[in-house]
Amino acid sequence: MDTLKHQIQAKYAAAARQAATTSASSSGCCGGGCGANPITSDIYSDGQRGELPREAVNASLGCGNPTALIELRRGETVLDLGSGGGIDVLLSARRVGPDGKAYGLDMTDEMLALARENQRKAGATNVEFLKGEIEHIPLPDQSVDVIISNCVINLSADKDRVIAEAFRVLKPGGRFAVSDVVVRGDDVPADLRRNMELWVGCVAGALEESAYRSKLSGAGFEAVDVEPTRIYRAADAKQFLQEAGLSEDAALAQVDGRIMSAFIRATKPVAATKTCCEPACCS
Repeated sequence: MDTLKHQIQAKYAAAARQAATTSASSSGCCGGGCGANPITSDIYSDGQRGELPREAVNASLGCGNPTALIELRRGETVLDLGSGGGIDVLLSARRVGPDGKAYGLDMTDEMLALARENQRKAGATNVEFLKGEIEHIPLPDQSVDVIISNCVINLSADKDRVIAEAFRVLKPGGRFAVSDVVVRGDDVPADLRRNMELWVGCVAGALEESAYRSKLSGAGFEAVDVEPTRIYRAADAKQFLQEAGLSEDAALAQVDGRIMSAFIRATKPVAATKTCCEPACCS
C-alpha cells in the first residue's frame, strides 16, 4: 500500500512541476502520450478553462468533470478528494459563492503548492486546500454538503475507508458526486484489465461497476447511480497495449468498451445511521 502511495505521489509531483512550465496543450496526462487524447480531452468547456489560471488547467489529470454534473447551491460547503492543481475546487467555489466554501484535499506537497498559487491568481477567498489522505479526511463529522472527486478514488488501495470517510463528513442529505474509472463486468482477464487501467488512469485499481454500487450502499448511502460518461475502446489504446505485449485482436476485443469513466452519485440519508465498521464510524 505504501509503495502504491509513493508511486502516486511521485506521478502527481511530476505533473505539478510540469504544469507550472508547459502550455495547456501539452499538460501532463495519462495514457497514449499527452495533448489531445481520449481520456483528458474535451472535459472542460472553453468558458470554464478561461475562468481559471493556466496552471490549474495544465495540472488537470482527471477523466471527468464532476462540477458540470452536480448541482451546487450558493452557501454550500464542497470537498474535492484529491484536488490536484485545484481546477474543480476553484470552479466549485464560484458556484457556491462567497457565502459557501470549497475545500481541496491532497497528499502531494507539489500539488498543494500549485493549487494555492492558483487560488491566489484566481482571487478565490472562499477556498482552502488541506494536506491529507482521502482515507483520513481532516474535517469534522457532518461538515460538508457535497463531496466531489475527479478520478482519484480508483487510485486508493482502501476504497472502503474512503467511502466510509466520505459518509462520515457529509451532512445528512449530503451528496456524493464523483467522476471515476469503472470496469464493466468482472470477467476481464487480469493482465488485460491491468494494462487498460494503466492506460486510462496511470495506476490500476478501478472497481467493477456493481462492486462500486455495493460499497456505497454498504456504507449507508442511498440513491446510488453509476452513469457512464466516456467508454474507452481497445482501438484507442492499441499502441499502448501493443507496447505491453498485448497485440492480438482477440485479446484486445476482451477489453473493448469494458473500461469507462463514470459519474457516480449517491446521497447520505437525511436520518442517517452509522452502518459501517470503520473506527471513525463506530467510535
